[in-house]
Amino acid sequence: MTLSHRPLRSALYIPGSKPRALEKARNLPTDSIIFDLEDAVSAESKSEARVILRAALAQGGYGARLKIVRINALNTPWGEADLQALDGLDVDAVLLPKVNSAGDLDALANVVGAKWPLWAMLETPLGILNAGEIAAHPLLQALVAGTNDLAKDLKCQLTLTRDSLQMALQALVLAARAHDVALLDGVYNQFQDEEGLIAQCRQGRSLGFDGKTLIHPAQLSAANRCFAPSADEIELAQRQISAFEEAEAAGQGVAVLDGTIIENLHIETARKTLAMAQAIAAMQTE
Repeated sequence: MTLSHRPLRSALYIPGSKPRALEKARNLPTDSIIFDLEDAVSAESKSEARVILRAALAQGGYGARLKIVRINALNTPWGEADLQALDGLDVDAVLLPKVNSAGDLDALANVVGAKWPLWAMLETPLGILNAGEIAAHPLLQALVAGTNDLAKDLKCQLTLTRDSLQMALQALVLAARAHDVALLDGVYNQFQDEEGLIAQCRQGRSLGFDGKTLIHPAQLSAANRCFAPSADEIELAQRQISAFEEAEAAGQGVAVLDGTIIENLHIETARKTLAMAQAIAAMQTE
């Protein structure tokens, strides 16, 4: 259940209890919206949030943005009620928090069947250790890193460079790529620190993440830029493809461009780069 055909540069959390935020989200330049019924909503507001979110989703108007709903865990008093509130609505996926094993996804699938693709939030040590089996679940479409909760459980310092989380982040990348599911990086808490956000987005992209989860609209521009192919990357991809096609026409299996060997594996990456650039451009015109 791949999402490789569409941009996932930015995924903005929007509290399901905030009508004004839900309204503004219809016009924000985010690739995905994670409508949050979990951490962003107090226990006292859970019921009201379901009503507010259901009305907003029924009204629609979110365009090409992916609409993901983060429910409460099924072992809480609210999880199943969250799912019932989504019945009949145009939702692209359900995000389950604190997934520790594939069994947690089985439990969710037993409730919803194949009604929606599943997203899994990995934010516990056990979830990271079981990332491979979680990513292999047949209904799973994406993994989401929950770096705040993970750092809390690990009792480690969550610094800008995230040195203490590198093993966990790389485990997520390995699991996602082994099973062809999408992968979103954790949030950056200092929403007014654009320089720090850019540094962390670049780190995430370098590690292999598809995009970043965000907590504030002010973070959208930086994430969208960092996780999109740059003009230089697009130009290089075009030149690589041209050079390789010329080499193939001459009966050669490899090409040389700027003193670098270009093989078929580089062309596969180049074509994915151009396809993503085209998908971003198409989304911006919708």
